[in-house]
Amino acid sequence: MPTIRAVMFDLDGTLLDTLADLGDAMNATLEALGFPPRDLAFYKKAVGDGAPALAERSLPPAARTPDAIRQALLHLRTEYEQRWTLTTRPYGGIESLISELRRRGLPLAVLSNKPQGKTHDCVNHFFAEATFTIVRGAIDGIPLKPAPAAALAISRELGIPPDQWLYVGDTDTDMQTAVRAGFFPVGAAWGFRDREELLAHGARAVIDQPAELLALLD
Repeated sequence: MPTIRAVMFDLDGTLLDTLADLGDAMNATLEALGFPPRDLAFYKKAVGDGAPALAERSLPPAARTPDAIRQALLHLRTEYEQRWTLTTRPYGGIESLISELRRRGLPLAVLSNKPQGKTHDCVNHFFAEATFTIVRGAIDGIPLKPAPAAALAISRELGIPPDQWLYVGDTDTDMQTAVRAGFFPVGAAWGFRDREELLAHGARAVIDQPAELLALLD
């Protein structure tokens, strides 16, 4: 392990179990547009790259026209706004992990492909104020993960070099982001994807429970 001075987290599938609310919102969208719903196993693979990608992937292949994707995205955002707190919760062990990392004085950041406003809504709703030093979602003009631009911008803002960051995420997108940014990639196997995918895309460690991150740091 390199010397770690800060930790960055993905949001969906890493800090928060959002799968059911996301899946229900997308299924309500599909049914409104006259398409069959998907099961949760599908959404484990479909989420992670932002709402536009989720809307496109969830439509039947023959229906993925620009207009249909745009319409599905508008429906999805409306449906998600009505249900984003129904079943979503922090994963077991996350709150105690965050508390211990803060006790150790490590700056903490969140980087999500959710829109900036909704990323802040989720963090502010489920975590105490000022838990994270920086909370960053999707912003116009900044490429989504796995592009490293947003992660590197946070690194510069806090004045902590990339090689002193630990990045925790649950998808191939997260691991690629960490690798491209020069962070230490840690796969969260409790999230939406499996250990094999995380390792295949650059994870240098994979943990099964949040508390294992502390042992890794030690």
